[in-house]
Amino acid sequence: MIRIVKRKLAVEKELLSKIEWACTFSNCEPKIKNGNLRMVEKTNIAYVEPHSVVIKEKLYLFFNEHEYFYIGNLANKIPLSKLRDFISGN
Repeated sequence: MIRIVKRKLAVEKELLSKIEWACTFSNCEPKIKNGNLRMVEKTNIAYVEPHSVVIKEKLYLFFNEHEYFYIGNLANKIPLSKLRDFISGN
């Protein structure tokens, strides 16, 4: 039987502060759900689920120690420095 081990990942303080800083200019409150590390037991297969953040009814995905964020899915890669522009433009 395949067993998947799931471990929660905490959002790093630096990333959290960047998200909150970008939201303060748009007067919105982010809804943050921590990502997970999923590992298939007794193998070297692992998957990191991104942190999910809902801002103004739109889904944003973030990874710790990563200078990009994603909108909706992992196909839309955008530099983290432009987060404020995307939040304000919606």
